[in-house]
Amino acid sequence: MHEPNKIHEDLEARYLKVLGVDKSPPTLDFLKRIVSAHLVRAPFENISKLHRFRLDGRTSIPDLDNYLDGIEGMNFGGTCYANNTHLHSLLHSLGFKVKLCGADMSQPDVHAVSMVEIEDREFLVDVGYGAPFFEPLPRDLESNFIIDFGRCRYILHPQDAEGRSQLEMLRDGRLVHAYLAKPNARNPGEFAQAIGDSYRPDATFMNTVVAERFFPGRSVRIHNLTLTEAEIDGPSSSTDLHDLDELIEALDHHIEIPVDITRQAISGIRLDADIYS
Repeated sequence: MHEPNKIHEDLEARYLKVLGVDKSPPTLDFLKRIVSAHLVRAPFENISKLHRFRLDGRTSIPDLDNYLDGIEGMNFGGTCYANNTHLHSLLHSLGFKVKLCGADMSQPDVHAVSMVEIEDREFLVDVGYGAPFFEPLPRDLESNFIIDFGRCRYILHPQDAEGRSQLEMLRDGRLVHAYLAKPNARNPGEFAQAIGDSYRPDATFMNTVVAERFFPGRSVRIHNLTLTEAEIDGPSSSTDLHDLDELIEALDHHIEIPVDITRQAISGIRLDADIYS
């Protein structure tokens, strides 16, 4: 099993400060507080990915220092590899028994999650899916674990015979996306090829804009020219954005990513890819 290097204590302290969480022993309660804070503080978005690619041609996730700079200075978060890989490193540094795992979507290992063993139970942690997973998801299931949020329902199924966990996303009762999380521990470097492929000219995240920010009990999602606001126990509403200017304004107002950064990042983008296709 790959054991990641512990992050420097100064970066660990900075990471916790960014999340607004005080350091504690590695208990389930502490894990819940970290996961909830991370989901709220670091949005699921690809503006940071496009920005760094246009700035210096980066085709890999940012190092932790740069990642935290983005959260603090530009209200960035990232897509699955950045959000989940860095959270995995933090959890390991804090003494949690955690492993980074691959998940299959349309292709193998195009998603990454963490699995944490604590108090004789194992939990799936995913802050990089744009989903309301405010707490670790239990893997020791005998029946489906369901989260309803706005128009969406998320279903985590009991493990299959190989110890894999199937996660499905339904919207208005229709299956729109899913992944299969595999329990074997992975080295972050093993995802390098998949990460590199995600920067290809025809790759989804190079031809779309997505940003989802979570708040306690509600979320705001911007996906291309559609703005969706949802509440956990209330209605969900969608608004059409008419052009790039309205898109940039919405990202500034709802996600608080600076206008000049967004404008530079999405210049020339086609907005014709769907992250759920």
